[in-house]
Amino acid sequence: MTQESFIYSFVARGTMILAEYTEFTGNFPAIATQCLQRLPSSSNNKFTYNCDHHTFNFVVEEGYAYCVVAKESVSKQISIAFLERMKTDFTKRYGGGKADTAIAKSLNKEFGPVMKEHMKYIIDHAEEIEKLLKVKAQVSEVKSIMLENIDKAIDRGENLTNLADKTETLRNEAQSFKKIGTQIRRKMWYQNMKIKLVVLALLGRGVSADVGWEREIGPVCWPKTMAAGEYALASWSW
Repeated sequence: MTQESFIYSFVARGTMILAEYTEFTGNFPAIATQCLQRLPSSSNNKFTYNCDHHTFNFVVEEGYAYCVVAKESVSKQISIAFLERMKTDFTKRYGGGKADTAIAKSLNKEFGPVMKEHMKYIIDHAEEIEKLLKVKAQVSEVKSIMLENIDKAIDRGENLTNLADKTETLRNEAQSFKKIGTQIRRKMWYQNMKIKLVVLALLGRGVSADVGWEREIGPVCWPKTMAAGEYALASWSW
């Protein structure tokens, strides 16, 4: 990167520019001001516009806008790194105090040279900053993957919990069915035994009646059949 990588920069409260810096002439301030007026006033975000082989980069936070115009060859990450560095310094110096009441371009003398130093620092350390940004991006990616895996693990845990609950329910139902089956088998066994006892009792009574009757009347002598043409006479022995 060369010293011409950053063309123009400013800090604004709303649409009022409080401090600006440039070493070049041209219509960059006018275009940057037009972009500033089109920015959403109530959002904290980062914006980049392209125009005539240059990028107009903005960081908007808490009602303040930080801008840098850079050559198209300068990566967006480097431009944003400059704006974040400038924003941190400006907030530290003027946040919650002088910046809230300052009038248009009243901080040029104080903060203009500071903006120049920040530009020089970013240009001189661009390679190291890009490496650091890549590492941070990788860390952020790994963090996102880990969070996603944690969410999936939590979902699996919930599914396992649901499965465990269903398994417990099925186990309880199986035990209930087993208990009911045992009760039914016992009831049927008792009924079967009752029937057997009744049958045995009836059979016992029948045998006792036969024996008593035989003892009372004695043996029965059945008449023999007589010869043909004769009548059979039955004689009973008492």
